[in-house]
Amino acid sequence: MRRDIFQAIADPKRRAIIALIALQSMTPNAIAENFKTSRQSISKHLRILTECELVNQEQQGREIYYSLKIEKMKEIDEWLEQYRKIWETRFDQLDEVLLTIKNKKK
Repeated sequence: MRRDIFQAIADPKRRAIIALIALQSMTPNAIAENFKTSRQSISKHLRILTECELVNQEQQGREIYYSLKIEKMKEIDEWLEQYRKIWETRFDQLDEVLLTIKNKKK
């Protein structure tokens, strides 16, 4: 099943995993050491991240290392950009209103 990238980041634990493997490649056991959860739970989250194509899997001997596909994060950033522009416009408008109120009080 092909999952949506936004499904991957919807879960706080997956976001934490993303933050961990953004710094360095890690094995599932090394990732699991950072959480109070089972290795199986971490494997489930890694499977979802893999299905969303957010992580790379690299076999090194008997271990599988997971790393973040930084370029895939751009898809999230591009989606957010449209809202960022709206928010910035509204904040600019709010600044103008507050400045006008401040000037009227003088």
